[in-house]
Amino acid sequence: MKKRTYVVAFFFGVTVALLMIFIKLPYYVTMPGTAQDLKPLVHVEHGDDDAGTFMLTTVKMGRANAVSYLLAHVRPFYELYPLEEIKQDGESDEEYTMRQLQMMEQSKEAAIAVAYKKAGKPVSYKTNGIYVMSVLPHMPAHGHLKVGDRIVEIDGKKMATSDEMIKYIRSKKKGDKVHITFVRGKKQKEATLALMPFPHDPKQIGIGISLITDYDIVTNPPVHIDSEQIGGPSAGLMFALEIYNQLVKEDITKGHKIAGTGTINIDGEVGPIGGISQKVVAADREGAEIFFAPNEHGAADSNYREAVKTAKEIGTKMKIVPVDTFDDAIRYLKHMQ
Repeated sequence: MKKRTYVVAFFFGVTVALLMIFIKLPYYVTMPGTAQDLKPLVHVEHGDDDAGTFMLTTVKMGRANAVSYLLAHVRPFYELYPLEEIKQDGESDEEYTMRQLQMMEQSKEAAIAVAYKKAGKPVSYKTNGIYVMSVLPHMPAHGHLKVGDRIVEIDGKKMATSDEMIKYIRSKKKGDKVHITFVRGKKQKEATLALMPFPHDPKQIGIGISLITDYDIVTNPPVHIDSEQIGGPSAGLMFALEIYNQLVKEDITKGHKIAGTGTINIDGEVGPIGGISQKVVAADREGAEIFFAPNEHGAADSNYREAVKTAKEIGTKMKIVPVDTFDDAIRYLKHMQ
């Protein structure tokens, strides 16, 4: 009888353990990821092999189970996010991953263009159009635009990049109408849409789409970036710095280990990212001496300010440096000892 009780208890315990591991909760859990040397990922033909290191920082993320849900409440720098804050309505895991990889491609293209222009090396690029990456339900574009549509004009104006279109829409106000001309397959279509606030951010208005600019870039010397399966746009700044360092004769790292994060656009402007605290922790663990953080033009809730706060919490000696542009980072490095 006692043996049978032990067997039942054993199988009950195994069942509970499996349920805690394999049943997914409606949350994502994020935690500090890695700080990875960029030299093995960025290959400029005949590029310099420098003594210092630029590092790409990441956040580790996955669907929460009961175990990770509990850990997120007790471990520092573990964060929980409801599904709707990470994935868009109706978006599958595969579609989310594809969206992140597409943003990485756009980030790499911008980083290449910025680095080559700054280094005075030949680079040419043209835009092949602005493509719809996702459409939010309950927003004006829903039912009119689809993923993969190529936007040709807005209010009769041609837009070369997604940044141009976003800036144009942000110059409008709630209730204003915009006329969108787009191509789906081989057919040109049109839609007139009224701007409205985003459900997750009522301060921002739009039509409820995310965009990506498709570039063709030709460089001399050639460059290849092996981003593996890293997704998202947040490595743009660090890719640009590594490419530039391989293009120029001097070692702009001056032998230091330098980490950082931030999106970058074709004009070299650095933008904010998510998970800044977790990336600071990851960089500190890998012994980074300097960390570039998006300054957001001095905003009170900027990535930079959060990074400084985190650095104090973990007691790191790593220097947190605010940047708004690629040139800001280069200026700091040139004056660095």
